[in-house]
Amino acid sequence: MEAFERDDGLWDIEACLTDEKPRDVKLATGVRPQGLPIHELWLRITIDRSFTIVDAEAASEWAPYAGLCAASNPAYRALIGLNLVQNFRRESSRLLAGTTGCTHLTELCAVLPTAAIQAFAGEVWNTEKGGAPGKPADSSADKETDSGKPPFQLGRCNALRFDGEAVRQYYPRWFGHAPRSAADRIVDKDNPKKAGSEVEPAQQD
Repeated sequence: MEAFERDDGLWDIEACLTDEKPRDVKLATGVRPQGLPIHELWLRITIDRSFTIVDAEAASEWAPYAGLCAASNPAYRALIGLNLVQNFRRESSRLLAGTTGCTHLTELCAVLPTAAIQAFAGEVWNTEKGGAPGKPADSSADKETDSGKPPFQLGRCNALRFDGEAVRQYYPRWFGHAPRSAADRIVDKDNPKKAGSEVEPAQQD
């Protein structure tokens, strides 16, 4: 995966899947000589600074069934309009399920949010403050030093768990922070007055 910032303020993200065998491989369409890929598949998207996809294309440079595999490439235009941090994996899977697309290209969709978040971190949004992805680093919301919410990345992996050493050392304000549980969110849904006081995180994949 590679991400590129463009002169017009948009970002391009390219994801590529390739595989080859250390020997000649007999495929239904003939023998694929050693050193030539079985697959070389590309998924390219263009996103704005709020993580919304404004353009998308797929390419099958190498595939087991050549042009027959490539016939599904236009289906990936359906990604346009989706937002990478708003239920993207669920929506992309729904739009490209089964025989609509290519199994491997659809698998590549799952890594696009991670690629975009890593590309934007420290560039488009501030990873030290409580701003969530989708809010530019120069936005008024991100300038607030006391948003009352932990940085987006905390509590999402073992290393950055709220009771872990990394949070204790590098994000001491949030050490021991107790994120809202699923049970709390269910209770809030039953209490509209309370539910209106908090906003759910955008990323729900």
